[in-house]
Amino acid sequence: MKAFAEQMQDIVTSYIESGENWPASTHEIAAWAISKKRWKAPSSSLIDMCADQLARAMREEYITDPQGRRVRSKHAARVKRQGRQITLWDDIRRADRNFMGVAFQQRRQQIVGDCAQLKRDVDSYNENRSSRDPIQMVFDFTQDLNEIEALASSEPATIL
Repeated sequence: MKAFAEQMQDIVTSYIESGENWPASTHEIAAWAISKKRWKAPSSSLIDMCADQLARAMREEYITDPQGRRVRSKHAARVKRQGRQITLWDDIRRADRNFMGVAFQQRRQQIVGDCAQLKRDVDSYNENRSSRDPIQMVFDFTQDLNEIEALASSEPATIL
């Protein structure tokens, strides 16, 4: 039996092969897949979809801290509970230091993983498609962070 991701990839491949609009948004592909009866939500998927929407909403919730910085209020940390890996959420205003340390470190690892994948993608593109004029990618974000902080400190603070 194929893994779920492979099943979804097969739907995308079928969409492309059908001659529909390409490139396409995931909403266009999903509408096509549902209309062609290539995808149907199992009842457990409703809980998964709701959980995903809750997580998305929590990731997008911001507050203004006492220093006037706009910060995420809800943070996630993956933990083991009864031998299973689960993700717990807490609020930055209430969470203990240990929880926030785990959450911050895991977010940092996600960023590192994204950068590693971006480097592989850029290297592959440059070597296979653009060797004469390679795309340059800088992975030291110090200057970017300094510019963002300088810009933020020059804007008036708004209380959310």
